[in-house]
Amino acid sequence: MPLEFYQIPFSLYPKATQPSITLLKKLLFWIAIGACVGTLSGSASAIFLLSLDWVGQVRDAHLWLLALLPLAGFGIGYCYYRYGSGVERGNNLILAGIYTPQPTLSLRMAPFVLFGTLITHLFGGSAGREGTAVQMGASLAAQLGRRWTLDAATVRILLICGVAGGFASVFGTPLAGAVFSLEWLFRRKVDSNSIFPAFWSAFTAYWVCDWVWGIEHTAYLIPEVAPHNLINLAWMIPAGIAFGLAARLFIETGHLVTTVFNRISYAPLRPLIGGVLVAGIVYLTGAYTYIGLGIPRIVEAFETPVPWYDFLAKTGLTGLTLGSGFKGGEVTPLFFTGATLGNALATYIPLPLALLAGCGFVGVFAGATNTPLACTLLGMELFGLEAGVYLGISCLVAFIFSGKGSIYTSQDLGWKKSLP
Repeated sequence: MPLEFYQIPFSLYPKATQPSITLLKKLLFWIAIGACVGTLSGSASAIFLLSLDWVGQVRDAHLWLLALLPLAGFGIGYCYYRYGSGVERGNNLILAGIYTPQPTLSLRMAPFVLFGTLITHLFGGSAGREGTAVQMGASLAAQLGRRWTLDAATVRILLICGVAGGFASVFGTPLAGAVFSLEWLFRRKVDSNSIFPAFWSAFTAYWVCDWVWGIEHTAYLIPEVAPHNLINLAWMIPAGIAFGLAARLFIETGHLVTTVFNRISYAPLRPLIGGVLVAGIVYLTGAYTYIGLGIPRIVEAFETPVPWYDFLAKTGLTGLTLGSGFKGGEVTPLFFTGATLGNALATYIPLPLALLAGCGFVGVFAGATNTPLACTLLGMELFGLEAGVYLGISCLVAFIFSGKGSIYTSQDLGWKKSLP
């Protein structure tokens, strides 16, 4: 049979008139291609995580590398300027590609964002990692569409599968990864044709990264969950509002820095100047806690009080790092921002410190990406089901109060965010 026979539309809820043998062949097609996408994205994430762990150890052992951050920034900027034209938009390019009738994504995105992110972290930039994993997963998935000359609708689903696989494998959360890939693209309705491929790719990527490569993900613990009574649940409303406002601050900071630096006509100079500012701020203030991923501080926020201004410092340094042209993701810095803000709110809100840190961890992320369902699942996968109600309220309230923006400028909700 020609390959076109197996192409979608494939729905989990097919019409009764569609022959069962045809559905079976389409199902087998997506099982096979989803396994390919999951294997590629899971392996890419594993290699990336191992490399990121290594560069983080090197940086922490040689903090003088921060002095070379401006030169590293110029190198990243020049490589993208000279050789990476067309892939510098990162996650926004993936969104734009899925929204367009004929999605295209270059293979160059994967190596460029991989090495750009590693260099950013090696020399002390404040950035995350999910953007890199998502871009690598989507870029590798898109190549399968080119290899087999698939139609536009199938390629769009392949991109969704790549996003799901990248997210699921980099955080070890397959359910959240699948739902994030669908909710991230939400435009009034979810395409049912992409549901099974997204979930299958996410779980495959997770299995490959964790079981085949043996990657261990950071454990975050909420040892105590407050009783589910009306008063305790009501406290999540002001907490969620705070998380939503923090998400809005994170969004606006990143967009403002990007707008200012885009006024510099020669692109390689943007990260060079940004590197000078980041390195100078860190050296003058001793703020080494906020460089890199900041995972040790996130873990600490679940265990003991941390300085109240941590979330502001991370927001500013991440906005300056990424807005000036360095590479990396925004999600782990959002985790940092939310967990430390939740930690600070424990002084005023009579709920367990770890619970508030966990709610902030996912709440700020939900507000900044407009994905409250995925973030609720993310929290339950990371912290346990018992905290689910608190996590859900936090994510939904933060989503509403974070405003109409997003860290992804190309994200199109297709509807206005508001209360009924």
